[in-house]
Amino acid sequence: MKIERLPLNALRAFAEAVRENSFKAAASRLGVTPGAVSRQVKQLEDRLGVVLFERHANGVCATEAGRGLAEDVQAGLLRIASGVQNVTERSEDAFRLLLSAPPSFLQLWLLPRLPGFEASERHIEISLDAEARLTPPLWMPNRARLSLRYGQGPWPGVTSQRLFEDTLFPVCSPTLLAKEDIHEPADLMAQTLLTVDWCSQAGHPIPSWQDWFKNAGVAIKKLPHQRQYSLYSLALDQAMAGQGVVLASYPLVADRLASGVLVRPFGEQYPLASPFAYELVLPSEGVTPPAVARFIEWLEQEAAHFRGTAL
Repeated sequence: MKIERLPLNALRAFAEAVRENSFKAAASRLGVTPGAVSRQVKQLEDRLGVVLFERHANGVCATEAGRGLAEDVQAGLLRIASGVQNVTERSEDAFRLLLSAPPSFLQLWLLPRLPGFEASERHIEISLDAEARLTPPLWMPNRARLSLRYGQGPWPGVTSQRLFEDTLFPVCSPTLLAKEDIHEPADLMAQTLLTVDWCSQAGHPIPSWQDWFKNAGVAIKKLPHQRQYSLYSLALDQAMAGQGVVLASYPLVADRLASGVLVRPFGEQYPLASPFAYELVLPSEGVTPPAVARFIEWLEQEAAHFRGTAL
């Protein structure tokens, strides 16, 4: 029989009926009625001139000829499905990349830059997951999962690629700076300090205002009033609104410093080098898919603009 004349729908219904030994169960798997499966099988029998099922009052049973044909049909359908899957996995047009990163990093650093990459790589579909916990990275032929993390490695069971170090320093709105008497670090003791409820990383505490004051040479017994937020972006919004001073992570405020909505009250003085860094977390085994390699290269180029420019 020529391939263009093969009754593929009938063959699929027949193979499912043999597998389930039931027209009703086959119909359920195929999403059709038992009557439709019965008609497909009868049409196939008439076309081949061979009885494929014995019909009984309490059900059906495949004949010897039916069982033999079913093995060949099922093998052929599996071969077709495998071929379709291989083509899909080799096609970069269907490549999907899931990137997990802390919410503030996504909002303040990645999202403003991502359209530039997407414009040149339209066949890569990027999904973002605002997740502070480490999501296990994954390579697959047509999709991948990566994580961007702020912390202190090494990360267990994975490899990591450092994007940039971090530096912390106070920032506030230019309006607040103009009306308040802020000339040296000790002057911040009279201001509202905005803080973020960071989670500690593997037992290492996130640098705090107390660390910054110590680094700036200010001896303190008790910190002034602090206002705490669960997200870094919320603290930055309040700082831009003139509600206080926030201890800034350089990559997250670089755009706002460039636009002038935030300023450093002491210029480039009194930076605090953070023990934490922004790192891209990758699988420890396997070959990097070409689409992911291009994304990583772009990410490296963007991160390079921030290396050595925070001080």
